[in-house]
Amino acid sequence: MVRPAKHIENVRYAIRNVVAEASRLEAQGREILYLNIGDPLKFDFRTPPHLIEAVHQAMRDGHNGYAPSAGIPSAREAIAREAHRHGIPGVAPADVVVTTGASEALELALTALLEPGERVLLPCPGYPLYNALMAKLSAQGVPYSLDEENGWSLDLEEIDALCTPGTRAILLCNPNNPTGAVLDRKALEGLLEIARRRGLVVLSDEIYDKLIYDKPHVPTASLATDVPIITFSGMSKAYLACGWRVGWLVFNNAHLMPELKSAVMRLADARLCGPAPQQYAIAPALDGPQDHIAEMMKRLRVRRDLMVRRINTIPGLSVVEPAAAFYAMPRIQLPGVLNDEDFVLSLLRTTGVLFVHGSGFGQKAGTTHFRVVFLPPEDILTTAFDRLETFVRERYPR
Repeated sequence: MVRPAKHIENVRYAIRNVVAEASRLEAQGREILYLNIGDPLKFDFRTPPHLIEAVHQAMRDGHNGYAPSAGIPSAREAIAREAHRHGIPGVAPADVVVTTGASEALELALTALLEPGERVLLPCPGYPLYNALMAKLSAQGVPYSLDEENGWSLDLEEIDALCTPGTRAILLCNPNNPTGAVLDRKALEGLLEIARRRGLVVLSDEIYDKLIYDKPHVPTASLATDVPIITFSGMSKAYLACGWRVGWLVFNNAHLMPELKSAVMRLADARLCGPAPQQYAIAPALDGPQDHIAEMMKRLRVRRDLMVRRINTIPGLSVVEPAAAFYAMPRIQLPGVLNDEDFVLSLLRTTGVLFVHGSGFGQKAGTTHFRVVFLPPEDILTTAFDRLETFVRERYPR
């Protein structure tokens, strides 16, 4: 037997792990309602035609070889323009790296930044990739709790207390996956003050920044010129191109981290490049028509409101209304439910409805949750919530 590296034992990805049981049931002929994965293209959303045409034209024009390691010039220029539109000063195309999805952007930044054993503060709940990357790099992900009673906002005192001499960075996911929360200016300014005082890098994952309902999104890098901030985004969500794997990172206030930027660029060179033809859709996406986003959010608002209404009428369940994206993190307060993975799997086997257990994203000790994706059309959501309500009322009578 070939022994794998020990640090890989801690790599987990809860979102896909529960799918194995759903696939087993589906193979037996069961109908499964998938409310577990955030891919709009699995439902009734489609990639804007002008972006498809841009990639098609790039292929016809022969742009099928390797691209420059940091991305094609037109893409990097468009991303820099987008930063300026968001009120972020001083970003040049040379401060941008185009990557294979925002996931690779995060991995490049963290790999360049961290020595084994060093610490990064991570949101809890948070996207499972963050902890997986910490395990892969033999670094330490330190969770900071998002405050459910305060709209999943930050507890700045806790964040400050978690900082040690070995802490290198604070990572934000704003808007947040899995809660759909959006941080306000005051919370962001408080976090930036901690980073400023402690000499930390701020890593700001903002891939859902355009998918907002009412509460405005404030770009982290628009609030400080004296803190090193790396922003992450991509085309997967707002531009409905998940499978293209087009992402990027932006060094904001790059003069504060020239050596880190150089290290990321070396790593980018070592892996050659991100997908080449798809990069030709970045400028048309960022600079072109945005009508599809308004239409997408119009549909999602109806689905969000349906989800909130239904969850909050089921005894023992409650949910904070998400301010962005297409996720929510309902809380379970039912007698005897101590393990939310068991709850999710029992629900799946009984009803065919698939959510992801909250413990897969992290949560405050003593609480249980599940994540719901409300991308499906209203009829599918209604069926799913009917089944959920019947399951809870029959299994946990009050």
